Amino acid sequence: MFNKPTTEQALALAAIFQACYLVDCLANTGEATKEQTQLSMAALLNQNPSSIEDIYGSPENLQIGIEAITSLFGDKNPNQNNYGMHLASYAFSVISIERQLNSRSEMLETVASGIESAGRQAQHFSLVHENVFANLASVYQQTISKLPLRIQVKGNAMYLQQPKVAERIRCLLFSAVRSAVLWRQLGGKKYHLVFCRKAIIKALSLA
Repeated sequence: MFNKPTTEQALALAAIFQACYLVDCLANTGEATKEQTQLSMAALLNQNPSSIEDIYGSPENLQIGIEAITSLFGDKNPNQNNYGMHLASYAFSVISIERQLNSRSEMLETVASGIESAGRQAQHFSLVHENVFANLASVYQQTISKLPLRIQVKGNAMYLQQPKVAERIRCLLFSAVRSAVLWRQLGGKKYHLVFCRKAIIKALSLA
């Protein structure tokens, strides 16, 4: 018998979708909302949270991700929600990548060390400083980018070819992977995404 998804699991999943939404914005427009980017960066750098609220704050901060999930999982005809399916493709790939990462202890150590270094850097500069983006993007390239499964980000080549945009995209994918770690630690399972979609929506409505 399947365990129903909890509100905390659903919020972590919403954070994955929200980071993927920001990736898509950057890929197609070269821009992403500063406040939401800060939230994703803070979630990435917070490696010892006391609670899910300590990572994301109010559920309202994850409204973009919540709406994306509600739209996708609540749609009776998924073919009518092509954009939601597009985000879901990113999000589900992130979850698979996290599982690959979790089985590689040496890579996890490199990731942890890199995030710790970037955290100190962010304290000196800011969460969304160019140096912090560059540092974390480099860690992502040295680790997650070397896993067998990769995310092929689609968008406007004019933006994708800009180094600073590419760095931000890698950082937001990194944050999505971080939220996937949390989702798994809270008991999130792949079967939830297939068989418990209505329960996920209900859990988010209770947040």
